[in-house]
Amino acid sequence: MKLGRLGVWYGTDKLDGSQLRDFVRTVEKNGYSTLWYPESRGYESMSLAATLLSSSDKLVIGSSIANIYARDSFTAQRAMLSLNKLYGDRFILGLGVSHIPMVEGLRGHRYDKPLAAMGAYLDGINKGAPAGEFPPVMVAALGPKMLALSAAKSRGAVPYNVTPQHTAKAAAILGPSKWLAVEQKVTLETDPAKARAIGRKELSRYLVLPNYRNNWLREGFTEAELADGGSDRFIDAMVLWGDVDTVKRGLREHFAAGATHVCLQPVHADGDFAARDRMLAALADT
Repeated sequence: MKLGRLGVWYGTDKLDGSQLRDFVRTVEKNGYSTLWYPESRGYESMSLAATLLSSSDKLVIGSSIANIYARDSFTAQRAMLSLNKLYGDRFILGLGVSHIPMVEGLRGHRYDKPLAAMGAYLDGINKGAPAGEFPPVMVAALGPKMLALSAAKSRGAVPYNVTPQHTAKAAAILGPSKWLAVEQKVTLETDPAKARAIGRKELSRYLVLPNYRNNWLREGFTEAELADGGSDRFIDAMVLWGDVDTVKRGLREHFAAGATHVCLQPVHADGDFAARDRMLAALADT
C-alpha cells in the first residue's frame, strides 16, 4: 500500500450519505491519494470506512482516528483485515487513545494510562502478523513516548493539531522507514480577522482537551496563548490562511520538516461546501 504525498482530512459527520459520496468523488477527482476521517458521535468508524471505500475507485481511506475504547483489538483487527480484503488493500487503521470526556463521559469506560493502553492494543492488533511486518496501522501520537511506541509497533504516526516544529521532532523519533502523516488545517481567507475567527471556532473544541493542551505547551505555547480562544500567534500556527501560494508554502514546511504525507483539512463557514471544494481544487498540486 502506498500512502501518497497529499491527502485530505475532513469531519464527515457533517455530511449525509449522498453528500459523503459526492465528497469522496471530489477528493478523488482532484488527485489526492488519501481521505482521512474522524470517529465522531455521528457515524461508527468501520461502517463509515466501508461507505467511503465503496464510493471511490483508488482512494486510500484512513481512520483518524478510531478510538481504541470503541472496540476491542480483535474486533478492530478483523475490521481492518476485512475492509482491505473487500476493497483492494485501501484502508489504513489510524488509532488513538481519545480523550477522557469521550471515554468516561460518553462511553462509560475507564480511561487508562495512554501509553500502556495503546501498547497493549497494538499487541492485539499485531497478533498473527508475519514476523517483522506490521499491518496498515498508525497511531495518533503527539508526545515523544507515544511516537516511539508508534515506531516500535506500527507503520507510523498520524499527529493532529501540530506545527512543522513538531513534525521535525516526530520524524526524528520515527525514523526514515515509517509513515508520518500530518494533519494541517487550512482556509483560503486573506482577511486576518475573518481567517482567525474561522480558526478560533474550529479550535474551540480542542482547547479544552488536556492531550492537545499539554502538547502545545511542550511545543512552546504558553497558557496565556491558549486562553480566551487562543492568541493570534497560536491560531496562525494551527490554521494556515491567506492566498493559495501562502497556504501552499505552509503545507510544504511540513514536508521539509520530514512529513511523508500531509493531510490538509479545509476549514470553512458552516455549510459552505463550495468553499471547501474550491480549496481542495486550489491546493491539490502542493
